[in-house]
Amino acid sequence: MSFTPQHGAPVKSASTPLLAARGLSSRFGGPFEFALQAGECVAIQGPSGAGKSVLLRMLADLDPHEGEVLLDGRSSKAMPAPAWRAQVVYQAAEPAWWEATAGEHFNAGQRGFVDKAMGALGLSTALLDTEIERLSTGERQRLALVRSLAAEPRVLLLDEPTAALDPDSVKRAEALLASCLADDMAILIVTHSAEQAERMAQRVFRLDQGRLTTA
Repeated sequence: MSFTPQHGAPVKSASTPLLAARGLSSRFGGPFEFALQAGECVAIQGPSGAGKSVLLRMLADLDPHEGEVLLDGRSSKAMPAPAWRAQVVYQAAEPAWWEATAGEHFNAGQRGFVDKAMGALGLSTALLDTEIERLSTGERQRLALVRSLAAEPRVLLLDEPTAALDPDSVKRAEALLASCLADDMAILIVTHSAEQAERMAQRVFRLDQGRLTTA
């Protein structure tokens, strides 16, 4: 995976969308119908409590839902849940940690990528051995992004991934994500920042009262 910033790069053409939602719904809203191509970033905005996080969790097959989600034309229903979630990775606004340090969440084969990604985000690798509870919110947020990317997802579902970051850190995170888009990852990002949506996304949706519309 490269780290060359490619903001504004054209969307790659494809006959089959990388990710597609068909009749996706739950008691929180829907049905939702949309698709993402490889190399495309789509932003979702809307008021707090509108169900943006729930939509991401449904796409990751983490919350109950009707309808279906397809990856390269293959339904999530045809795949074991762990296999689906390894390719369609959801990062919560407040990511959970199940080990004492961030470094314990990576395997030896991921370390080269982790070091490179942390450098791109302006993080010292010493943070990998620091107890999670001693890290700042912004450090945890950036380390969570490294953890998500280290899984080598094909689709990344991000819920306010830079909300706790200063402007320079936001710029670094967006550049890293842009390089992932250049490598044909698809990204769906929930953000309250209209400026971030304009910088990163080729399309912007608005979710309100259970309906998804073009912003």
